[in-house]
Amino acid sequence: MTCANPTNAANTITRAQRATLLQQQPHVFWLTGLSGAGKSTIARCCEEQLHASGKLTFVLDGDALRSGLNSDLGFSATDRATSVRRAAEVARMLADAGCIVFVALISPFRADRAQARQVIGSDAFTEVFVDIPLTIAEARDPKGLYRRAREGRLPAFTGIDSPYEIPLKPDVHLLSDSMTPDDAANYLVRYLADREAIAPILR
Repeated sequence: MTCANPTNAANTITRAQRATLLQQQPHVFWLTGLSGAGKSTIARCCEEQLHASGKLTFVLDGDALRSGLNSDLGFSATDRATSVRRAAEVARMLADAGCIVFVALISPFRADRAQARQVIGSDAFTEVFVDIPLTIAEARDPKGLYRRAREGRLPAFTGIDSPYEIPLKPDVHLLSDSMTPDDAANYLVRYLADREAIAPILR
């Protein structure tokens, strides 16, 4: 067997070949919504279900990204765009490796989410709008972020003094105030199974 030229930056093993090896369709679920909507909880529930059934998965959580990869970024529109772009590039690489990826990121601006879809590839990208009324998200406030924002101690907070642009045509629309995280996860797992039935893994 002759190895490919190591100076070539392109992967010599394709996403489809890795999908065949893992017997699963790589995919990226991009969960967007206000803080407190339940994005990360839903993503973790999905991961647990899929892992139990033998699927290779990974969750990219906004808080975890901000503590590492995006620790140099603030909350300006430019920094938010950079945060989304970096998350999209990592998600694409994980998908290329064959993973089913869940990105749980507020990603408040439509243009940034559209760019993420383009980076990852539309055929492997599902935009999931985790929808919750601001009043309920603020009442939940598990991290005390809304309270700090209302007190002026957390500037440029999405939903308070920075806008959230709701998806106009999300691929999946989850009503977080009327669904449990398990119900939402069940829906996404079924959605993935339906996609795999339509586009079976290449053999």
